[in-house]
Amino acid sequence: MVGSNREVRLVMTYLPAGAEIEYLNNQAILSWEDLDGDGINEVFGLYRYHEQSYLFVLKHRYESYLAYFPVSKLVEERAIRILNELFETRAVYLYPASIRGIGGYKWGYINARGKFILPPIYDHAADFQDNGLAVIRLLDKSGIIDEKGYFIVKPKYDTIQPFSEGRSVVNDRQGFKVIDESGKEVTEKAYSLVNSEYKEGRVGAVEIDGDGNYLYGYLNKQGKVVIPATYESASEFIEGRAVVKSKGEQYQLIDLTGNVLHTYPYAWVGNYGQGLLSFKKNNDGLYGYIDVHGNIVIEPKYTTAGRFIDGRAIVSLEGNRKELYGLIDQNGQFVMKANYNQILYIGEKRFAIGKEIDPKHVCMRSIFALADHAGHVLTGFIFHEMGNFKDGLASVSDDQHTYFIDRQGNRIDHLPYVSGNGRLSIEKTLIKGEIDQRLIYFNQKNELVWKQASIYPLTNQNAVVEHKYKPNFDYLVYYPEIKGVKNAGQVNDTLRAMAGVKPVPVTPLESNYTGDFAISFFKKNLIVIEITGYDYPFCAAHGMPLKKYAHINLKTGRLYQLADLFKSGSPYVKVISDLIEDQIKSNSQYSYLFPGEYHGVQANQPFYISEAGVNIYFQPYEIAPYAAGFPTFTIPFHELKELLDRNGEFWLAFH
Repeated sequence: MVGSNREVRLVMTYLPAGAEIEYLNNQAILSWEDLDGDGINEVFGLYRYHEQSYLFVLKHRYESYLAYFPVSKLVEERAIRILNELFETRAVYLYPASIRGIGGYKWGYINARGKFILPPIYDHAADFQDNGLAVIRLLDKSGIIDEKGYFIVKPKYDTIQPFSEGRSVVNDRQGFKVIDESGKEVTEKAYSLVNSEYKEGRVGAVEIDGDGNYLYGYLNKQGKVVIPATYESASEFIEGRAVVKSKGEQYQLIDLTGNVLHTYPYAWVGNYGQGLLSFKKNNDGLYGYIDVHGNIVIEPKYTTAGRFIDGRAIVSLEGNRKELYGLIDQNGQFVMKANYNQILYIGEKRFAIGKEIDPKHVCMRSIFALADHAGHVLTGFIFHEMGNFKDGLASVSDDQHTYFIDRQGNRIDHLPYVSGNGRLSIEKTLIKGEIDQRLIYFNQKNELVWKQASIYPLTNQNAVVEHKYKPNFDYLVYYPEIKGVKNAGQVNDTLRAMAGVKPVPVTPLESNYTGDFAISFFKKNLIVIEITGYDYPFCAAHGMPLKKYAHINLKTGRLYQLADLFKSGSPYVKVISDLIEDQIKSNSQYSYLFPGEYHGVQANQPFYISEAGVNIYFQPYEIAPYAAGFPTFTIPFHELKELLDRNGEFWLAFH
């Protein structure tokens, strides 16, 4: 059931001009069978036209001509069923999926029926790309596998970016490099930085000069320097053009070989697109637009001025002590007046326009409507999230559901309508949902294929059950319930309170809170539940993370504190304090701590048990900068052996 080159050529003569046969794994999607029962095989398959897929059915395969014929519903259904079977037997599409384990999630890959084909053994797994490769993470390193699970690149890099134009940017302790699809490093050396993706056969690369200044240049797909790193700034290539600025020099427009096309005598130039560039005459001035020759096309009058795409650019004006956004054409005329606190281009000549959800709190998130290229507002302001359009569809979320809309803003009824907020995307033969921070898959018939399990069995009597608490769009908590534990009501009430399950108003909040949990340790009768959270006030530069641990005896239902691990009256506080101080003094990895801010631990110090020992941690800002997270110190059990109560309930719970 594979289309030959001859059959492809024959079919193409009967398709609309500009149409293309759909291919799968480099083979044309063609088949033949007697669909209408007249004893003559029909040729049928899929073709693509104006970014949409269509079914075609043609007769007389062995004649010198082919012809369309009216297709009945029965014939159409039979053709689609056969093609679906063809997809399933010939496709090797795999999709990342995870299961909860001790220490967090493990990732593998399922097929279109929701069955694990590559077992969940990875710390993380990204989508398979069109080249049949996927980036995985294992033992804190990134690697690349093929669809059979074989390593193309063993886990050895700190990060691996998705492939673009057959190349991927990776980095390790040496710096940033470029690899091809076989995993071979094509760069001859490591760079201080390489941009994440190739555009038009070029990728930006950074070198650091003797004075510590970043200098930008470009590499080609062979990893060779095609434009030397001499610029203090450099944009990506668009339409074969990039804007650069040499150290101490003026802005220039260059081509793919580095030839200077034009030089501009302005304080700032950038955002090249469709023959226009935004610019500023002086550093504290407003933005306007020039053409590639430097002629002013639109006088400077904007607070910000974005790139022209499809004849439109997003600009902003300062007014009433806040910035408002609008949409202009290439003549500088407003297609949509600057009345919105946010405008996003979401593809296919469509825009998400946003206004404050509460005008009294301008820092709060926006609520969006859909607008078209002509400035017409097509929907009400009902969307909290709007994705990019692809093939005429975009994923959106209102205050309760996530679903697809068409380019007019109408919901697509035959595609999933999911409770919760997030993103839907069509991935090969399945529809992937990332909803309320959980993964879900549907097939093309809108049937649930797979979702992350909410129950994790521990023993024959015990299990951890996941529950979701979402009383408000901005408040989402996943919390655990332990089944089979003694004093279950008291234990689970404590876990709910630790996780943040509390009365929350349904009116808009002034911050966003998300909470989750993991089983960080389980041995014998002891389970350790890690409770995490993140509270982000809308006007803040960043949010505040939260971390707590519950140490629970499954037989007795008791929750343990740090003191319960040690003999009564033992000087565990001083001993642990001194051991941590020794680690700080002897290990350079703790050089990030605030000097003089460590003053020992408290009797009720936050901690958690692991196989490695007792782990003592501190809150953000307590002894280190915010970026350090939760500074943690591990004390092996043998260093505390004289103090441990080895006959105590806590110790015996996991020994």
